[in-house]
Amino acid sequence: MRKAVTARRILLSIIVCMVLAILVMPARANAQQLSLKEVEERARKEGMIVSVGMPDLWANWKDTWRDLEVQYGLKHIDTDMSSAEEIAKFDAEKNNPTADIGDVGMAFGPVAVERGVTQPFKTSYWDEIPDWAKDKEGHWIVGYLGTMAVITDKSQVKNPPRSFEDIKNGDYKVAIGDVTKAAQAQMAVLATAIALGGDESNIKPAIDFFAALAKEGRLLLTDVLPANFEKGEIPVGFLWDFNALGYRDQIDPNRFEVNIPEEGSVASGYATIINKYAPHPHAAMLTREYILSDAGQINLAKGYARPIRSNVKLPEEVAKKMIPMEQYANARPIKDFKAWENTAKMLPQIWQEQVLVYLR
Repeated sequence: MRKAVTARRILLSIIVCMVLAILVMPARANAQQLSLKEVEERARKEGMIVSVGMPDLWANWKDTWRDLEVQYGLKHIDTDMSSAEEIAKFDAEKNNPTADIGDVGMAFGPVAVERGVTQPFKTSYWDEIPDWAKDKEGHWIVGYLGTMAVITDKSQVKNPPRSFEDIKNGDYKVAIGDVTKAAQAQMAVLATAIALGGDESNIKPAIDFFAALAKEGRLLLTDVLPANFEKGEIPVGFLWDFNALGYRDQIDPNRFEVNIPEEGSVASGYATIINKYAPHPHAAMLTREYILSDAGQINLAKGYARPIRSNVKLPEEVAKKMIPMEQYANARPIKDFKAWENTAKMLPQIWQEQVLVYLR
């Protein structure tokens, strides 16, 4: 009897898995065969787009969500979380998915593919995206670029730092974010390494730099969020330029100053990943298509993020709010993605053992 019950349970589990696979497969298998009109029609019927890690104030996502609702009738919900958390959520909820699309640091794109939680969709702008900024099958595509910058609260720091040397010689506290989880914080470490003579496979200069700040009691564990800057809890912080500029204008343009460190920095991108198990797969595809359109790229630029498509002309009032281009002279994109992927995997443990240890 027990064997019969067990056999029925196994058979039932197999059937359930097959049904789930059938439900998911059509959206994935036929995505590239659908015309944009068909994608739009199906997205309208779904009527909803659920994102993770794409909050209104990050790179001005709010304008894109507004446009998608006005133009296509897509209601929107977002839950803000780190790149690693987005991927973990897609994986954990595969049998009961809630999210459709996420925005992850570029280094996490291959990680998401490796975990098997993404589905490909190339969009009509595929040929305008640089090869380094997309997965060859379309599992992830960079939508916008950012360069690591330093934001300073001038009400607390009279001489805003313009270099890592300035930070080293200062007496103020510095926040970087959660290096164990957040792509932005991890890229701040890489930017520091590059500026101080390291690279994607050698982050020791950065670890030594932040360990020294920790020993001096100058490294904050405070989240680099707008509210914490507004409350004066962070004198100096590391952020993507688009976030730093957004915080500056949101809180007080006269109170905050944003600079790209003189010695160097890293430029990278954030990529959309579409959940393999998305409950609204066509809405996710349409969202990616819109993000890469001229209107979508300009929306991101209004949030100070530089478009990935180089042929998009920005309105003058948008362009003039950016950091002067001469400050980007020593910033460079990631050159060795594989090396950085390997380093990023080890970074949380290194950070805990060699930096955070001085704060305990």
